[in-house]
Amino acid sequence: MHPPIIYSEKIYLKALSLEHLSQQYVDWLNNPNVNRYLESGGDYTLEKLEVFLKSVEQNQILFWAIHLVENNKHIGNIKIDPINLRHGYGEYGILLGDHTEWGKGYAREASERVIEYCFSASLNIRKVVLGVVAKNTSAVALYQKLGFITEGIYHNHGLYNSEYCDIIRMALFNKNTNAV
Repeated sequence: MHPPIIYSEKIYLKALSLEHLSQQYVDWLNNPNVNRYLESGGDYTLEKLEVFLKSVEQNQILFWAIHLVENNKHIGNIKIDPINLRHGYGEYGILLGDHTEWGKGYAREASERVIEYCFSASLNIRKVVLGVVAKNTSAVALYQKLGFITEGIYHNHGLYNSEYCDIIRMALFNKNTNAV
């Protein structure tokens, strides 16, 4: 499934690809402020990023690069992967890598557009799910504003910054289905 281009007021989303291979992207992944709560990062090189981007292209997953409309600047990524069609849900993930663009509403805008796409007739997913480190309070606040609810907490589940942290599992249900 190839991700469509999605336009919004301040941003647009297009398929993440080798076109996005850059030292800037590598720097995001190696920045401790950016990767603090990520499952990956901290040891990236251009070569490792190239292998990753090739796998994204080959697997044709719903993985978008977030670009600013005003200057085409790549500021982060958003994805729904994996998608479980049998059970009707997709796993959400976002990285706003360019920390100079934090706090400007881009993560929310990108999330709203991707969720709209997931809940549209073209995909018709009944539920978007995610896991977030409980200490990542800005992310938790964003997800709550988007309408995600807590479904459960995995206590002391993941090791982040040399400390075991709780992981909150959250979900947002498609109001157009009967699966709430």
